[in-house]
Amino acid sequence: MNTHNCVENYPDKIWNRDFIAIFFTHACLNASVQVLHTLATKYADHLGASASVAGLVYGSFATGALILRFVSGPAVDAFDRKRILVFAMLVLSAACFGYSLSSCVPALYLSRLLQGAAQAFTSTCCLAIAADTLPPAKYGVGIGVFSMAQAAGQAISPMLALWFLDLLGYNLTFVICGCVTLLAIVVACQIRAYSKETKAFRFKLSNIIAKEAIIPAIIMLLIGMAYCVITSFLVIYAGALGVHNIGVFFTVYAVTLLVTRPFVGKLTDLFGIVKVIIPALLCFALAFFLISVSSSLLMFLVAAVMSAFGYGACHPVVQTLCMKCVPSSRRGAAGSTSYIGLDIGAILGPIIAGVFVEAFGYSLMWRATMLPIFLTLVIIVAYRSKIRSIEENFLHDAIDNST
Repeated sequence: MNTHNCVENYPDKIWNRDFIAIFFTHACLNASVQVLHTLATKYADHLGASASVAGLVYGSFATGALILRFVSGPAVDAFDRKRILVFAMLVLSAACFGYSLSSCVPALYLSRLLQGAAQAFTSTCCLAIAADTLPPAKYGVGIGVFSMAQAAGQAISPMLALWFLDLLGYNLTFVICGCVTLLAIVVACQIRAYSKETKAFRFKLSNIIAKEAIIPAIIMLLIGMAYCVITSFLVIYAGALGVHNIGVFFTVYAVTLLVTRPFVGKLTDLFGIVKVIIPALLCFALAFFLISVSSSLLMFLVAAVMSAFGYGACHPVVQTLCMKCVPSSRRGAAGSTSYIGLDIGAILGPIIAGVFVEAFGYSLMWRATMLPIFLTLVIIVAYRSKIRSIEENFLHDAIDNST
């Protein structure tokens, strides 16, 4: 029988030893990855790529992730999650060093693919391990707090990316990313191993795709399409407008996340997912309209705040829904299913946006990106009863297991 990391008994508090370790591992990973995301299209542009090709390069990491998701879900549910996480981070560090050696667009594309392959395992592992450490009654708050590790990375990485770029150039900046990823490995090794018998590794559809998580995966796809347009084209767009210090956008976005996410988690636990996600989606759509009419840094910063209230709230809420809709033994498959949706969105969003930019210009592209957000609203309203049923069943099962 195989084993994996799992907490046998639910902890009493969120900030237990293992949660702290996985939180800081996730923070280090996101700090490195956000630098890569910030500079990917800019570096492709520097190497002579067109807008559509730059979008293809940006989305290539999601292509690598999507391919490996078909293995990562079953693997995370069957094998030792901590060991998988450490190995995947070694691969991610190799991708970072690959960036530094890339001198042409095809080489950069391959490094992005390798990054995505590693992230197929790191993201799924981190989410599954974090979920194992949380008390059920504080799930919404716990996932919200866990997602703040990503916000912390977003708060510092884009500004540092552009600062290091000016100071050291592309190559050394990517080397620093690799070193930060190696630091994450050291932190991950502090996670204690909990041994629990589980099913053997089997490569079959039910172990790859959790049908219970299809709705969260579709939502992730749509909101991921929209958000990846910001991370892939905002820096280039602001530069074309002559707006300097656009890295502050990501800092304001992330600081807003750090302030609001604990409250979003509490609101989710108190009022349910549906009542939280609908206003969040409206804020997210408003952010794209504001970007489309922005001509100064101040206007971009207002859009950053709206985006943080929007996508910043939607992402952990959907992750909470994803983890609630399956038993603990299938959290790897559920997380993988959700991230498959996010990967597809990350592939399609920048490519479609790049085509729109070349055909219609940036302003119309930003407004067209509101469409998948409105489609998400329709899905939430249509499936609101199903979502509420998932939340009720999760709490009932947690109470039964504790007794």
